[in-house]
Amino acid sequence: MLQLVDFVVRNRFFLVFVLLEILSMWLIVRNNTYWGATYFNTANYYVAKTLSLSNAAHEYTKLGDINADLAQENARLHALLASEMQRKPSDAPSGYIPDSLFASRFKYTVAKVVDNETTKANNVITIDKGTADGIQPGMGVISATGVVGKVRFCSENYSVITSILHSQFMVSSRLLRSNEIGYAKWAGKDPSVIDLVDVSKYTKVFKGDSAVTSNQNSVFPPGIMVGKVESVAVHPDQTFYNISLRLATDFRNLSYVYVVQNNQLGEQQQLKSRTEEVK
Repeated sequence: MLQLVDFVVRNRFFLVFVLLEILSMWLIVRNNTYWGATYFNTANYYVAKTLSLSNAAHEYTKLGDINADLAQENARLHALLASEMQRKPSDAPSGYIPDSLFASRFKYTVAKVVDNETTKANNVITIDKGTADGIQPGMGVISATGVVGKVRFCSENYSVITSILHSQFMVSSRLLRSNEIGYAKWAGKDPSVIDLVDVSKYTKVFKGDSAVTSNQNSVFPPGIMVGKVESVAVHPDQTFYNISLRLATDFRNLSYVYVVQNNQLGEQQQLKSRTEEVK
């Protein structure tokens, strides 16, 4: 307290000067319309700036929660879209109506990527969901934009995914405009480009056409984006195109994925095994 009094006594002239300056400015603002308006406009500008920065900082700290909420919403929308597509597939003939169980056969589980490889010949991805969340080997995995891969191993709380950027991974894909079916397979080079093989050169392929998952697989719902046709080439002695697709999924910035559970997969595999035995 004595130090405060001593400070005031030693700086009394300066403090009186500051108080008089503040009083003068207040009188000018109070009694002059122009300077009053200028003061309030300037004060409002800086207050708004401060609030904007404060809100931006607050929103930044909440980005994790926001992304998680968006991932949950995307999973719900994927399930709804898959259900609608199964009720009436775009390439189904007139009069085809699948049963209600088939129309709702896919279930989606949101998972966060905790490790992701993109530079190896055989890349894998690790997610934070495992058998405790109903994840099993063999389930398909997609992102908000396209195909990601297939579950390979599971522990109680984590799963390892064979990425589409893997030399031994292929996914049946259909070109939307030509309706041709081929297999998307990574060549082991650019993590943003994949090859589409086994597409006959006797059909028309359009640059920029979309390749989506076909109906001829039990892992992925039909209609999930794989990529867009970036280049098309064919050699005279070949019967198939050399097609490159620009992948729909950006693997370098992969944060959340959706594990796809086919509720009828067991039934399909059991029936296929019996067919193989008969052959």
